[in-house]
Amino acid sequence: MPIHPHRRSLPAVLAVLLASLAAPGHAAPPAAPTAVAMAADTRPTNTTVLPLALAEAAARAAIERCEADGHHVSAAVVDFSGLERAYLRGDHATVHTHETAFKKAYTIVTLGPIFGADTTGQLTEKLSKSPTAPALASVGNVILLAGGVLIRAGDEPLAAIGVGGAPGGALDEACAQAGAAAIQARVEALRR
Repeated sequence: MPIHPHRRSLPAVLAVLLASLAAPGHAAPPAAPTAVAMAADTRPTNTTVLPLALAEAAARAAIERCEADGHHVSAAVVDFSGLERAYLRGDHATVHTHETAFKKAYTIVTLGPIFGADTTGQLTEKLSKSPTAPALASVGNVILLAGGVLIRAGDEPLAAIGVGGAPGGALDEACAQAGAAAIQARVEALRR
């Protein structure tokens, strides 16, 4: 396809832009980035992905459990890498519950396997005796509150669910456990 006579190709435009930056009074363009050696991820490689339908089912089951107990919550499900797969905000749940639900799920899926914990309640208890807890609590998206539960396929962490909004982390965690339990048989079927 010919280039419009009054338009320049992208490489030509970039060349003009870089030349103008190199003119007197402008700093030279930055050097090209160099390769950076990165440490290998030592977490187990997981080829099973929690399907969206199961992530949504877990979130819905957790919210329904909390609603039955009179609590207005949100539920977030994250995959093994900590990326959100599903989020549902229950009726009358406040806006901040999204953030806490996500952070609880993120915390347990990223730190639980390292510290041998299946819930953020267990993780918080273990870390309460550790001098590293304040440093971990300052890491982005980490929250040391009960309410997050790992979803496992056999012994392998697959995903996590977090619940926020009930008056206390133990109540959030009971709802998260109900959400995880609601899909557990279907999660196990993914491994076959």
